[in-house]
Amino acid sequence: MAHFITSPAPHVHSGDSVRRNMLLVIIALLPAYVVSVLEFGFGALITAAISVCACVLTEWFISRFLLKENKQTIGDLSAVLTGLLLAFNLPSSIDWWIVLIGAVVAIGVGKMSFGGLGQNPFNPALVGRVFLLISFPAQMTTWPTPKGFATGYIDAETSATPLYYLKNMLNTDLDMSERLQAVQDVFSTSMKDSLLGAMGGSLGEVCALALIIGGIALICCRVITWHIPVSIIATVALFAACTGWVGALPEGMTTGSYVLYSLLSGGLMLGAFFMATDYVTSPMTAWGKIIFGFGIGFIMMVIRTWGAYPEGMSFAILIMNACVPLLNKFRPTRFGEKRK
Repeated sequence: MAHFITSPAPHVHSGDSVRRNMLLVIIALLPAYVVSVLEFGFGALITAAISVCACVLTEWFISRFLLKENKQTIGDLSAVLTGLLLAFNLPSSIDWWIVLIGAVVAIGVGKMSFGGLGQNPFNPALVGRVFLLISFPAQMTTWPTPKGFATGYIDAETSATPLYYLKNMLNTDLDMSERLQAVQDVFSTSMKDSLLGAMGGSLGEVCALALIIGGIALICCRVITWHIPVSIIATVALFAACTGWVGALPEGMTTGSYVLYSLLSGGLMLGAFFMATDYVTSPMTAWGKIIFGFGIGFIMMVIRTWGAYPEGMSFAILIMNACVPLLNKFRPTRFGEKRK
């Protein structure tokens, strides 16, 4: 008698797979990574290598010896992507053992403790990054000056980021001379530097243009949709514009320049295109994605303006990750059904 093989729906496949999508995201990140290597030299290479290798080995160890799974999941490249995204959120001069701790937390706590890929409620790379930021604030906020391969891994000259200057610019506790100095520091970093990455910061902050190109490529390849990135960017631009319209900016800073610096500085483009759009931790419906993006943009700007940290993208995404189950209930539709 012939044996019949049955499997759950869907029975018609599009050829899409987890491995393919992960690979496309990694490829889309490569232009920004190449720029970071050119800017930070060996530090960018070592940090990313340690992060990726540690994430892959941590997932393999947990799957093999703790979960006792025969089928290994490291082949789907999700651990590789998590390691690369974690490295993009770190300064290139950070100690290697801190990178190792962050990778173990990202995979072990942020992903595998919930059952692995598809079951984690929070973005694993951001779990690792926020853990390191809270545990090692000094090392996580010491930014090397971009000098290519002219400096070593740890002995790089440090500098402040444009977001640090923006934070001081809006700090009402400073006197007028200090605030004016912050404005001059902001203007000393040209829009060209912000766009192309000739500034201090983490690996994922150095070139907004490369991240935008990679993000648009992902949208064109239908790996992600436009809803989350556009809603985040639009919310940040509107928030920054309203700050200027109400006269909250110091003398010498225009609304247009503040909007551009808010969009091009920090981890906005990395978070909007590559981290907030994670399939597992983002809503499934179009309206849910738009609300999700609005919440991220709004929370991030609140933290930037009034919070203790100059950047708030990581915290904003994690907070909105917790709201995803509720957002999925907003105007849901059956899969394959069009709303009338």
